[in-house]
Amino acid sequence: MTTDTATDVFEEHRPVLLGVAYRMLGRVADAEDVVQEAWLRWTAADRSEVSEPRGYLVRITTRLAIDRLRQLKARGETYVGPWLPEPYATDFGDTVPDTAERAVLADSVSLAVLVVLESLSPLERAVFVLREAFGYPYADIAAMLDRAEPAVRQLAGRARKHVEERRPRYEVDPVQRRDLTERFLAAAAEGDLEGLMSLLAPDVRLVGDSGGKSKAPLRVLESADKVGRFLVGVTQKGVPDLSFRFLELNGGPAVLVLSGDKPDSVFQLDILDGHIQSVYIIRNPDKLRSLSEA
Repeated sequence: MTTDTATDVFEEHRPVLLGVAYRMLGRVADAEDVVQEAWLRWTAADRSEVSEPRGYLVRITTRLAIDRLRQLKARGETYVGPWLPEPYATDFGDTVPDTAERAVLADSVSLAVLVVLESLSPLERAVFVLREAFGYPYADIAAMLDRAEPAVRQLAGRARKHVEERRPRYEVDPVQRRDLTERFLAAAAEGDLEGLMSLLAPDVRLVGDSGGKSKAPLRVLESADKVGRFLVGVTQKGVPDLSFRFLELNGGPAVLVLSGDKPDSVFQLDILDGHIQSVYIIRNPDKLRSLSEA
């Protein structure tokens, strides 16, 4: 296999590798580092003995991501305020034409699910991602992780139960989410508390991630009254040279808020039965860098 061919093969599978690494880590920069390390391993490997490049590359990427996740957990860093994953662009375009498959991929990379995945062990998270998001057979996952298949099935069952018990219910229909997001944005921009309250579920939650580096609630806000009044208060204070841009992030419509040409924040909604169940606001500037040219 020539160097050019090796490069072409790797680039063909890069989106899948980045998808695996991001779901494992919830951090774009760490995921990109892992994929870069996988590239170095790929170029140093005896590729004449690799019969199935995609499986080989996913195995390398998964093991590197597990190592990185263990390092992060061992570091035990304290985070100021609530933590949310770094926003991740997921414009599937025509690469995933099947509606059901798109829904599975979107759900597996959603902010709500990734927050729950943070509480899994690295091995549980790897098995969950490979099985639930990418549909790998248990035998293949066992080979990738150098584990017995019964052990992998046990890990998968435990991880699936954990996620199902903790993840909030929400609709993944992008059209409905976009419509409600636009109505939410209009009401918030106008400071229309009554209009906002009509869109919010009574037990709505607002999660703001600033990492202590920008202004955002340091605790999760709960109830329509608290969330609505907070949002109206924020809009009344204003953002200099404010503009908005719709993006597809983490499998659904999101809004990038700009101050001038600089990202100020990202917000995304979870909806159910026509009402907003969760409002996610990411204001940590470190997590917005990758969106500067989005």
